[in-house]
Amino acid sequence: MAKNRMAYMFIAPAMLVMAALVFYPLVNGIYLSFTNANQFNTTRRIGANVTPSSYTFIGLENYSDILTTPTYKFWSVFGQTVVWTTLNVAPHILIGLGLALLLNRKIRGRTFYRILLNLPWAVPSYISAFVWRFIYNGDIGFLNSVLRNMGAETIPWLSDPGWAMIAVVIANTWLAIPFNMVTMLGGLQSIPTELYEAAEVDGANAWQKFMGITLPMLRPVMMTITLLGVIWTFNSFNVIFLVSEGGPFQSTEILATWAWRLGFQQSQIGVAAAYSVIILLILIVFSLAYIRVLNRPGQESAI
Repeated sequence: MAKNRMAYMFIAPAMLVMAALVFYPLVNGIYLSFTNANQFNTTRRIGANVTPSSYTFIGLENYSDILTTPTYKFWSVFGQTVVWTTLNVAPHILIGLGLALLLNRKIRGRTFYRILLNLPWAVPSYISAFVWRFIYNGDIGFLNSVLRNMGAETIPWLSDPGWAMIAVVIANTWLAIPFNMVTMLGGLQSIPTELYEAAEVDGANAWQKFMGITLPMLRPVMMTITLLGVIWTFNSFNVIFLVSEGGPFQSTEILATWAWRLGFQQSQIGVAAAYSVIILLILIVFSLAYIRVLNRPGQESAI
C-alpha cells in the first residue's frame, strides 16, 4: 500500500496538468458540440461586468447540419484532408526509410549528416512554415529566383490550387522526415547482425537481405510510425495555416483549419466543436481498424 501511495503521489502532478490542459477542454468541447454556442451567447466580460452564457442544448443538430448542409463543406474538405494525408505519409515513410538505411552504413561524416538531417526537427514548426512561405513567394522567393536565373518560367506555388497542395506537402514532408528517419534508424540498429551474416553464408544478395530480413524486422516500427503519421498529418494545422492559409480558393483547406475558421472567424463555436469531435471520431475509428488489421491472427503483432 505504501508503494502504491508513493506512486500515486509521483503521478499526481502530471495527472493534474493533464486534467487541466487535456481532459477538461476535451469534455467541454464535446459538450459545446451539442449546443448552439457562438460569440454572442457565451460568457463575456466587459470591464467589471460579466454577461453569463445563454446558449442552449440542441442535441445532434450541429452534427446533422455539418453532414448534410453544403454550407459547411464537410465532404469536400474531408476529401481534401484524405488527399493531404495520403500525399504526406507515403513520402514520409519512404524518404525516412531511405535516409535511415544510408545513415545505418559506416560512411565518413555519418555523425555530421545525422545532425544536419535532424535540424528540421529542432526548429519550431511555425518558424519553418514562415520560412517555406518566403521560399514560395512568387516575386522574391528563392525557388522562383532560381528559376528566373535559369531562364525558366516561374511557378505559382501559392496562387495555383494544384501547386499550392504540392507546396504544403513538400514543407510538411521536410518537417516530418527527421522523426521517421530517427525512429527507423533505431529499428535498423536493433536488428541482430547475426541474421545478415547467416544470410550471406546462404548466398543472399543485398536485395534478398533487405526483403527477407530488414523489412520484416522493421515492420512493427514502420506500422507504428505510419499510424502516428496519419494522426499527426490529419490533424496538422501549422503548415496549412501558415504557408497557404488554406488557399487559394480553399484548395488546401483541411478539417482542422476549417474547424478553426468556423469557430474563430465565423463565431460558430458549437459547430466548430462538433467538427472537432467528428475529427476525433474519424481518427479513433481509423486507429482501431488499422490496429485490428495489423494484429489479425496469423500475423506478428505490430502495435
